[in-house]
Amino acid sequence: MTRKDEFLDRMLRHLGAAYYDSLHGRAAAGDVIRAVDKVAQHIGEQPITEGSVPSPRYADEPAEPTAPGGHARTLHSRVRDVMTTEVVTVDRITPFKDIASLMVERRISGVPVLTLGRHVAGVVTETDLLSAKDKHAGQRKLWTGMLRYATDHGRYSRLTAEQLMTSPAITIHPDASVAAAASAMNAHHVKRLPVVDKDGVLLGLVSRRDLLTAFLVPDEVIASRVSEVLAELMPGTGAEVTVRVRGGIVTLTGCLASELLHGPAASAIALTWDIDGVVDVIDHLATPQPA
Repeated sequence: MTRKDEFLDRMLRHLGAAYYDSLHGRAAAGDVIRAVDKVAQHIGEQPITEGSVPSPRYADEPAEPTAPGGHARTLHSRVRDVMTTEVVTVDRITPFKDIASLMVERRISGVPVLTLGRHVAGVVTETDLLSAKDKHAGQRKLWTGMLRYATDHGRYSRLTAEQLMTSPAITIHPDASVAAAASAMNAHHVKRLPVVDKDGVLLGLVSRRDLLTAFLVPDEVIASRVSEVLAELMPGTGAEVTVRVRGGIVTLTGCLASELLHGPAASAIALTWDIDGVVDVIDHLATPQPA
């Protein structure tokens, strides 16, 4: 099965889940139509309704860092810059064994659980699967004979993603900073975060490994960006400041007038910390010593 076929297969599963939800009063007709439209778009058919899957617009989009003078700068990566957009997902009705097989086949350790093929309801991880297995293994020790066999035989086929998942899921906005994503992962002890828009619709997935890519900027690129910041905030002082970068550690040396050292230079150092790849900033800037 090709990647495109796998994606279409997942989309059709989402459509089935939407229809299932509509039968049980958990989804409106519009939700089912949107699910149909999304499948139609990916197989080249005409959607039922025009504009049924609108592009997200963010009312709370974070502002970029702004240097003195009103110059907006994109100095560090956002989650949208490092996230994975091809996400393996499951529906709430996906059985235990299907989830386990999917994780093994795709070599992943967790999957978002979607409602109506769009909204993140929770996340199922390897830990969730193993915890469920351990829990039921303990209960099986209390049973013997045919009763035990009959109960055990159908147990895992009855467990679904909705029962296994950790909910609510810890999510992140695509315009959040890489640092904010790392902080959320550390605070909640998770290895990955579903990336969602303001309506909770899944846009991608960001992992710890993805976050590390923000630090893989070559030293010469970092040095060039630091020099650009210095030139913008302190025009004409390029010859007075030396920028050296080694292993992501920025070292600034030179002599500046007191009004520059405690004004624009301080702002430039603060912005340098926001440049992708910067691990540390060593400030050796000083004022000229009297003769």
